[in-house]
Amino acid sequence: MKVLIINTSEKAGGAAVAASRLMETLINNGVKAKMLVRDRTTDRLTVVALPRSPWLRWHFLWERLCIFLSSRFSRKHLFEIDIANAGSDITRLPEFREADVIHLHWINQGMLSLKGIQKILRSGKAVVWTMHDIWPATAICHLTLGCRRFTSGCRNCKYLPGGGSANDLSTSVWRRKQQMLSAGPISFVACSRWLEGEAKASALLKGHQITNIPNPIDTRLFSPGSQQEARQALGLPADRRLLLFICQRVTNKNKGMDYLIEACRLLAEQYPDMVQATGVVILGSHADEVTGQLPFEAYPLGYITDEHRIAQVYRAADVFVLPSLSENLPNTIMEAMACGVPCIGFRVGGIPEEIDHQKNGYVAQYRDAVDLARGIRWVLCEADHAELSQQAVRKVARSYSQSSVAVRYIEVYQEALAQKHFKL
Repeated sequence: MKVLIINTSEKAGGAAVAASRLMETLINNGVKAKMLVRDRTTDRLTVVALPRSPWLRWHFLWERLCIFLSSRFSRKHLFEIDIANAGSDITRLPEFREADVIHLHWINQGMLSLKGIQKILRSGKAVVWTMHDIWPATAICHLTLGCRRFTSGCRNCKYLPGGGSANDLSTSVWRRKQQMLSAGPISFVACSRWLEGEAKASALLKGHQITNIPNPIDTRLFSPGSQQEARQALGLPADRRLLLFICQRVTNKNKGMDYLIEACRLLAEQYPDMVQATGVVILGSHADEVTGQLPFEAYPLGYITDEHRIAQVYRAADVFVLPSLSENLPNTIMEAMACGVPCIGFRVGGIPEEIDHQKNGYVAQYRDAVDLARGIRWVLCEADHAELSQQAVRKVARSYSQSSVAVRYIEVYQEALAQKHFKL
């Protein structure tokens, strides 16, 4: 079986990391897998870039321009929605022709267009699409923010000026997606049970196979290790309890840094002794913009891409905190748990599927900084930290190992191939 994994980027973003890990997982389990990307950053032989062309940049710019015009020249949500009106035709590439299964991942921002996906469906190839967010099940948004219109038909979109209209951009893209999906079956895979439920509620995906499979993780790389050695290598203090926050862009409001700052402030007020005994390690760009708002000593490490270095950062921490306001199944929580670090997050999306409350971490009430602070205090000062750490490692080995994920994806591929052959 030959599988071609499609993703906009090879390394940047959670979907890229997950897609890349899946490729390695499949290869390690006897599947001939390759990855096709627009933005290639390594020289791996199993990763192929789109042929160089000035159109690659133009596809991205044209889509942004159309969104900008439809938003009445507002930049407010310019990079929060996608309409996939431009992209590359990959059906003529040798990697496409050789593949038995085309496995789509995050294909936005000019990688593939809706017409391009429609052409893929008409090619006769089996198609699987892993949903890293809700976009494949809605018209234009990646985060619904409580909107349920995708269950009947997108319109009056809150991302558009004035809340959109009954026949706005979301409505027209919804119709184009309906036309695209009519070209052939797609086996959809959500990365969490929560997202699977959302996808099944979408009027757009009715009639399509939808299941859930978590992202795989390399437990040889992300594994427990010496906290003392990790802190020494990173230049972090050995005498403080360290909270860890990781985000590609720390100032992204959706990732909840404001709630972490407020929770730390509450802890500093209620437990003054924590001020000198606690620190916050921040991994991600723009960290310097928030460090001054924290009552605890902050240690910004910048943006790191080397996974061995990232694993070292996890091992240096006492607790990993991700107070995101919307999540699917965060790779970062999985990675931290694999390194034996208890995790804390809000009860949203797939986070409660990863964190077993007060067994390997703490699940705080949604958007509740008080409960977030309570969870941090509980993990650092009240719980059996060694037991939490052991339970975290066991959870990852049981649920997110490469072998278990590979077996489930191979079953999906075989079903998709059988469905195609039956149709023919």
